Amino acid sequence: MLLYADSQFASPYALSVFVSLKVKGIDFELRTLDLSAGQNTGADYVAASLTARVPTLVDGDFSLSESSAICEYLQDRFGGAPLYPQDAQARARVRQVQAWLRSDLMALRSERSTEVVFYRPTPTPLSDAGQAAARKLFSVAGAFIRSEGDHIAGPWSIADVDLALMLNRLVLNGDAVPAPLAAYARRQWQHPAVQQWLALPRPPLAG
Repeated sequence: MLLYADSQFASPYALSVFVSLKVKGIDFELRTLDLSAGQNTGADYVAASLTARVPTLVDGDFSLSESSAICEYLQDRFGGAPLYPQDAQARARVRQVQAWLRSDLMALRSERSTEVVFYRPTPTPLSDAGQAAARKLFSVAGAFIRSEGDHIAGPWSIADVDLALMLNRLVLNGDAVPAPLAAYARRQWQHPAVQQWLALPRPPLAG
């Protein structure tokens, strides 16, 4: 099994797949691509990923990109600890949140990039659009996380890591976040597989 990730280990989507592989107990090789140098646009990589993005997972002669698709593939293909709830409605809710996190909150993702999570905070205040995105994030997350030990739906799922990362764009930057959500994000960040991702060597940022 082979996982391609970005060389800065700053992709939230590569993190999601990395954690999934660790939770499943699957042995894999981690290879990195320098996206700033266009290493993801080489013919061989594009042939494997189709989308020319990270992450891409290679399992024998089968390859797959797009993190949510990879996580669902790992759930369907392998035993071990589950990545999604067994209950159909809880599983649908988790997938709803996972899909939403990948398609919305653009202003927040732009103004609080993963550099603030994996490298350093930014002093730039959120714009009106960024504040509106943050409020929407708090509203959705607050529908699930109200007290210690809560998860999105039932037991832990890989979407809890995804939601925690989105919240940590604000938490780790020192922005105001409702206390239960900030505590939830910090708890998820202590997951052993997340800690392994955080320990990976990152090149310094330019500038």
